[in-house]
Amino acid sequence: MVLWQYAFGVSAQSTAYTSWIVGDTADVQTRPLGGVVLAGGSTDVDAAMHWFLQRAAGGDVLVLRSSGKDGYNDYLYQKLGVPVNSVETIMLDNRELSTNPDIIRKIRNAEAIFFAGGDQGNYVNFWQGTPIADALNERIRAGAVLGGTSAGCGILGQVYFTAKEGTVTSAQALTNPYDKRVDLRRDDFLKQPLLTNTITDMHYAARDRQGRHLVFMARAFRDWGLKMRGIGVDEKTAVCITPDGNAVVFGKGNAYFLISGKRKPETCQANQPLTWSRKGKAVSVTTVAGSEAGTPGFNLMNFQANLRSEMGYWSVEAGVRK
Repeated sequence: MVLWQYAFGVSAQSTAYTSWIVGDTADVQTRPLGGVVLAGGSTDVDAAMHWFLQRAAGGDVLVLRSSGKDGYNDYLYQKLGVPVNSVETIMLDNRELSTNPDIIRKIRNAEAIFFAGGDQGNYVNFWQGTPIADALNERIRAGAVLGGTSAGCGILGQVYFTAKEGTVTSAQALTNPYDKRVDLRRDDFLKQPLLTNTITDMHYAARDRQGRHLVFMARAFRDWGLKMRGIGVDEKTAVCITPDGNAVVFGKGNAYFLISGKRKPETCQANQPLTWSRKGKAVSVTTVAGSEAGTPGFNLMNFQANLRSEMGYWSVEAGVRK
């Protein structure tokens, strides 16, 4: 058993990589409980990360990132008081690593996988359409629990914003829904069934992300005919979702559950401001306030709330959110 190890993984067939591990380096096999954590960024929510570790059922936890260091290792292994076999952070900062057999093996052995914050475009550039993504989807099907914060949350929906052209503000997106920065993809990266036809966004209120989130949904509706769902998460807030769709919101902010109406945007085209009004009811929004103990009451299977929530509508008129 190794209590702390800093490692450079090297093999004759693949590129060297950097990882940090704490705990037992020998794989242990447990039966994870599944589910997904959507964290809105900034300070991690202890209660949500505690939930995440419990879903690992004592197994091995893997943190994947494209920048930064090993800040999650001690936090997840010791500070939250949930026993797990190991916590390993792997730096995946180039596309060449996506075929590394050692990394792929570690993904396939993990009971819990967490995507750290960083540059969302890097995650798409380095992982999408690679054996890394294939291994991650195998773990989803096998019942591993997944989670992500900030950019790591942004890649979890089956419809996702790539950020490959850089980030985009709500003002920019609402003014021109086909701005090159509004680059969306669907069904070709992570395939978590709970997030079918769903696009996530984070740093929600702090960075005024509501408007661009509506643009993402409008584009997916117009381009692909999808009746879209969206989940927005404030900073210092996290949504924890069990495999049966029950969501609990932890933290100091809110989670926002959006679902489009039956009718497409009135105006969604290049170089024109978005209009998606439908008499002020374009998108239904359920707001659930987080709490330290966790606020239950929303289910992703029927995308409805049954308690402690505020329901309303959002719309857009000539590029202005209403």
